[in-house]
Amino acid sequence: MKNIYEKMGLFYLGKNASDEQLTLYKSKDLTTHAAIIGMTGSGKTGLGIGLIEEAAIDNIPAIVIDPKGDMGNLCLNFPNMNAQDFIPWIDPTTAANKGKTIEQLAQETSSMWETGLESFGQDRSRVQVLNNVQKTIYTPGSSAGVGVNVLGSFQAPNDAIIEDSDTLSSLINTTVSSLLSLIDIEADPIQSKEHLLLSNIFAHFWRQKIDLTLEDLIGYIASPPFEKIGILSLTTFYAQNERMKLAMLLNNVISSVTFSSWIQGEPLDIQNMMYDENGKAKIAIFSIAHLNDNERMFFVTILLNAYINWMRRQRGSSTLKSILYMDEIFGFFPPTKNPPSKEPMLLLLKQARAFGCGIILSTQNPIDIDYKGLSNIGTWFIGKLQTKQDISKVIDALAAKSDLSKSQLEQQIATIKGRHFILKNIHEDAINEFSTRWVLSYLKGPMTKDDIRMLMQPQKQNPQPQGAPQEINTFKQVSNSVNQIKPLVNESIKEYFNDTNINSQAPFYPYIYAQANVRFFNQSRGIDLQEQFAYKLELTENLHIIDWEHSFESTIENYSLKQITNAMYEVLPNVLANKKNLNDEAKALSNYLYTNKKIELYKCKKLNLESQLHQTKQSFLIEVEDLLKEKKEIEIEKLEKKFKTQFERLEDKSQRLHIKLEKEQSDVTAKTTDTVIGIGLTVLGAIFGRKTTSSTTLSKGASAIKSGRGVLKERNDVKNTQMLIQEVNEDMNNLEIELENEIDKIQQQFDIDNYEIETLFIKPRRSDITINDIAILWER
Repeated sequence: MKNIYEKMGLFYLGKNASDEQLTLYKSKDLTTHAAIIGMTGSGKTGLGIGLIEEAAIDNIPAIVIDPKGDMGNLCLNFPNMNAQDFIPWIDPTTAANKGKTIEQLAQETSSMWETGLESFGQDRSRVQVLNNVQKTIYTPGSSAGVGVNVLGSFQAPNDAIIEDSDTLSSLINTTVSSLLSLIDIEADPIQSKEHLLLSNIFAHFWRQKIDLTLEDLIGYIASPPFEKIGILSLTTFYAQNERMKLAMLLNNVISSVTFSSWIQGEPLDIQNMMYDENGKAKIAIFSIAHLNDNERMFFVTILLNAYINWMRRQRGSSTLKSILYMDEIFGFFPPTKNPPSKEPMLLLLKQARAFGCGIILSTQNPIDIDYKGLSNIGTWFIGKLQTKQDISKVIDALAAKSDLSKSQLEQQIATIKGRHFILKNIHEDAINEFSTRWVLSYLKGPMTKDDIRMLMQPQKQNPQPQGAPQEINTFKQVSNSVNQIKPLVNESIKEYFNDTNINSQAPFYPYIYAQANVRFFNQSRGIDLQEQFAYKLELTENLHIIDWEHSFESTIENYSLKQITNAMYEVLPNVLANKKNLNDEAKALSNYLYTNKKIELYKCKKLNLESQLHQTKQSFLIEVEDLLKEKKEIEIEKLEKKFKTQFERLEDKSQRLHIKLEKEQSDVTAKTTDTVIGIGLTVLGAIFGRKTTSSTTLSKGASAIKSGRGVLKERNDVKNTQMLIQEVNEDMNNLEIELENEIDKIQQQFDIDNYEIETLFIKPRRSDITINDIAILWER
């Protein structure tokens, strides 16, 4: 019974402070976002980790921004509770101070963790479920964890953002501001020449859906792709020598010894970081404790923008689709200043709900969060606060839903125990104090670089595939057959020259270069798509047959028709040396395209759902999973209404019997009181809420009937009433069993394994393949 709440989309946060009943929280309530507020030592990290654990168990992915190094503890899951698993994470100094060996302290820690889990009704199986979720610690700008290619590409936003001028403007402004922060320039978006120039460059290319690299930006600063900014000429607005100073500053970033660590690793692809290839949830932890303030601001802003870009591609959702958690918001979302990270964070708090994305911010002080942000946060977890300024920031909102006066609430917040929080949820009628549950992950404290390196070594040794192979530029050995004169080619064969290494002594190497159009047509699906392809096929000296399987896609933009004189040329292979034309090679390319090019679509008949053009299988599986989750949630909400009515009827009956029992017997024994407390105190009470007060633990609900039997033997004069009470208890237990059975049916009904995913292919007709251009390409 204890995991019934997981099947209902409820997060198990802990126990109510008043009666130790389960504190359960609807996951969909997180779409109105949450703030965890409390001074150092209040237990914020434990609560945050607990929330992410609950999400992961429910197949909800999380992006975690970790400025302090604590959130890497999510990776420390030990389902077997073996002391050996804990040994690498035991601090030798702590063990020595306690007069114990590392092995002894590891054994004690293992036993303590298992006991702690059991005290909150959890077991090893729950830790195993969490352990099965893939977790990655990314360390931008460092090789300790998995690298992130942040500066390799500023990816153009998707169509939804490009069509939304306000969001596009926000994305450009914050990207430019964060980039300038790397070179210590605090730039006003309206008055700064640097900001305006870079913003115009980004706008020019992003509106054309063209990605930019940092190298591209430096080149376009020196030679922008436009002649005016506003109504002023470029030279009047921003002189060439001044632009070069900005270019040099950014060039210093590239030339620094740390630059390579910012372009190595996985691309900043939010979807791949949150889901595996089968659409199952992952946890992506971005550890930034090693970065300086400017680097942190730059990375957090770029990450938030990437998350927005991903979010705006998703379909709307009323269920919780993903979590973005920031462990310490101080400095990134202040009430008075406007750092680059503030605008995208505020945009997320305003827009993310519509896409099923929940934002969780953690801070020591509520004054660290902009008031506009606070007004968009629906759930507050308030731990211990001591300063009047901090307490006054939250007291009005709490007082509106509490029976206590403001002075009483102030006292409660100032004296609340560690790991206790006051829960204020706009979706609930009252506030509630609870103690957080024992987390499934071992909390060793902040992760050092060495800790992260040890944890992530297996993932770094077996990196995830990053898509189709690309052309690799490698040094080519000059053969003995290099000529000063270009080999002769029949005049009917076109020749192109592409000199990417001007003034080099390297020879030109021959390729076949071809461009083709392929039309994909399917009338029933309304698909009529034209795609262009360009290929290069290297012509090595010992080549005997033209095989396009060995080609790679590559577009050449600035080739010349004029031969480069005073240069060396490799020989052409014999297979092409005496060719009069390239008709056979064009026909071979057409056959290659006919055989290999196709549009792949995915379909789920039971849901009447089909993928969009170019949608990946991973993305389609995620869409199916989200749709099933929404359908399941609708059915469970119907079930909740039905069973809540039955539960409340039994609870009312129980209360009437208690009153009757007390009237019949004034000297009720402690054992009888135990029975009264135990009646109906089951998981149902936690799910639907109870009117009676109890101090029982999770196990007392199950033992209540036994207690009742003991009382029946001792108090024959109230036997009938006690029997009726026992019957209510049994009815309550039967109701739980019935509810769980109904939920299991819904779970089975909407299990993605029961929904077959078909793969469909749209292939081109031979007549829809056109070879536009084919030539010998000389390139160095």
